[in-house]
Amino acid sequence: MAKKKKDLAKYYLELDKKWTAHNYKPIPVVVEKAKGMWVWDVNGKKYMDCLSAYSSQNFGHNHPKLIRALVKQSKKVVLTSRAFCNDAMGEAAKNLCELTGYEAFLPMNTGAEAVESALKIARKWGYEKKGVKEDKAEIIVCENNFHGRTITIVGFSTDPDASQGFGPKTPGFKVIPYGDTEALEKAITKETVAFLFEPIQGEAGVLIPTKDYLKEVQKICEKNNVLLIADEIQTGFCRTGALMACDHADIKPDVTLVAKAMGGGVFPVSGVLSSWDIMDVLTPGTHGSTWGGNSLGMAVLNAVCDLLRKEDFAARSLELGEYFVEGLKRVQLKHPKKIKEVRGLGLLIAIELNEKARPYTEAMMNNSPVGLLAKETHEFSIRFAPPLVVTKSEIDWALSVIEKVFDEVN
Repeated sequence: MAKKKKDLAKYYLELDKKWTAHNYKPIPVVVEKAKGMWVWDVNGKKYMDCLSAYSSQNFGHNHPKLIRALVKQSKKVVLTSRAFCNDAMGEAAKNLCELTGYEAFLPMNTGAEAVESALKIARKWGYEKKGVKEDKAEIIVCENNFHGRTITIVGFSTDPDASQGFGPKTPGFKVIPYGDTEALEKAITKETVAFLFEPIQGEAGVLIPTKDYLKEVQKICEKNNVLLIADEIQTGFCRTGALMACDHADIKPDVTLVAKAMGGGVFPVSGVLSSWDIMDVLTPGTHGSTWGGNSLGMAVLNAVCDLLRKEDFAARSLELGEYFVEGLKRVQLKHPKKIKEVRGLGLLIAIELNEKARPYTEAMMNNSPVGLLAKETHEFSIRFAPPLVVTKSEIDWALSVIEKVFDEVN
């Protein structure tokens, strides 16, 4: 039976509630179609997307070049598994490695898969290359980290929502404060094989370390023969105004983890980038993924790399990010009791509030006639990460909506 138009959103929300696990609390909008900066719900209302699927949509929804690559490859072959070779993986790996300056790429599918792969690589490297005793390897991570949702990863999370109720925790991890080089030095022992970090902690509310932090971290890791592993899953591919966020500090980690935007927002692709001296600890049978390196994902990745070479998304992100932050700071000056801080780098931006953020994100969604979609994180912050194709006039419109919401919501 066809549903009346006015009931469509309610209909789909009720389906989700009844038939899917309640592991998310989404903004109650039901998206039906999307293009570039914009999405439309099932009732036809238009919204500006200021989340970009947590930076997966860096190039905008349904970028025509990426869709063409997806459709073209889908008509040839999608998946062979790694039991055989395909004609898309090698070219994509070469393109990505040359773009990022690494020697080897391990293709996977999701961000959490990339992180888990790196943890395995680091441990095996520690035993085979560093000489750590079997089952003694330690990996150092940071407080307020977000590296995924697997049982091992949540075991070293300090977010109680993510970690409580899933014990016992996987051993072999130490947690230190983020941005604290002294704590890192103290935590390192002869069994330490890696330091895993986010150059900017996105899920924690866009927490940005001091300018010299990453340089000092690199020196400490080099001195102690510890692998420096950067999780660039959310910050990579020009989101922060550089190809990788670590580029701002002029460092190249031993291992870089990539996902989200590398699939262009049209297909899940992730992976690990490193040198052969590290990557060669993986031999046949030690690691794998049925879908890792599939033809469809690799064709999209190849197109993403070509797109990054042809358009200067990094400069665009840096310039427009500064413009967006300046505008948000003007809103903060108007509402100092509501807005505690504005912070960001490139188009990865957050405002921290002195009160709960959910009423504000829902009010932005409900703006009429066109809504704005953003999402609260950790209750008191709102993250803004629009696609990198956004224009100044579109940012001006977004700022007008944000200011109106802060004027009206009590």
